[in-house]
Amino acid sequence: MTGASSGIGDAVARRLAAEGTHLVVVARDQDRLDALAAELRDRHTVEVEVLAADLATEAGRAAVEVRLDDRHRPVDLLVNNAGFGTTGDLVDLDVDAEDQQVQVNVLAVLRLTHAALPGMVMRGRGAVVNVASLAGLYPTPGTATYGATKAFVCSLTDAVHEELRGTGVTATSVLPGFTRTEFQERANWRPQGYLPDAVWMTPDEVAAAALDGAAAGRARVVPGVAYKVLNGVTSPLPAGARRNLLGLTRRLGL
Repeated sequence: MTGASSGIGDAVARRLAAEGTHLVVVARDQDRLDALAAELRDRHTVEVEVLAADLATEAGRAAVEVRLDDRHRPVDLLVNNAGFGTTGDLVDLDVDAEDQQVQVNVLAVLRLTHAALPGMVMRGRGAVVNVASLAGLYPTPGTATYGATKAFVCSLTDAVHEELRGTGVTATSVLPGFTRTEFQERANWRPQGYLPDAVWMTPDEVAAAALDGAAAGRARVVPGVAYKVLNGVTSPLPAGARRNLLGLTRRLGL
């Protein structure tokens, strides 16, 4: 599981450990991973392997790929959760930071999914869960690169889900809306308008929906009733209408 040191990844790790699942937790922060692993081992008597890796680097991605390809220590569930965003108009942003975002949100998901699938297919069981975002379904002015990376995750996972039919292996994308994690602070994101508490989900709510959806073999999971309704209402709109609506919302500061 990538991005395990905080937010949704941390919540997924805790749920799996409570079910007695042995874990391999991946993130950049060795100290936070060690603390999480020690807590889960003590509380649930599960094995927790720590793999500190920066998925924005080729070496970090390669280390996780090697672990996923280890047929002597098979991984039956891969959760690609690591990701980050930036805010601002693309013209004003540091292109190197945007490139790093693509490395983590896109290339790491592609390569780790590719590394995990052969062993799963050979064994006839397994699941890949890719944490995307509702932002992947819409143009997102002000977070253009982030929305584009999540659109990639949605499309890739949908296609792979179909490719895996009949293999015993599934691929599921998870499309949360606003979730209270460290993501907003790291992205330097502040809502332009007031967002009521009702629109915010907790990491545990998203984790529960993700794992339930993966267990059911679903291609896509949209956590939360309100976000299911939003997705259902806006999905039929033409692409141009959705783009104009999001642009108008940003211009109005909503």
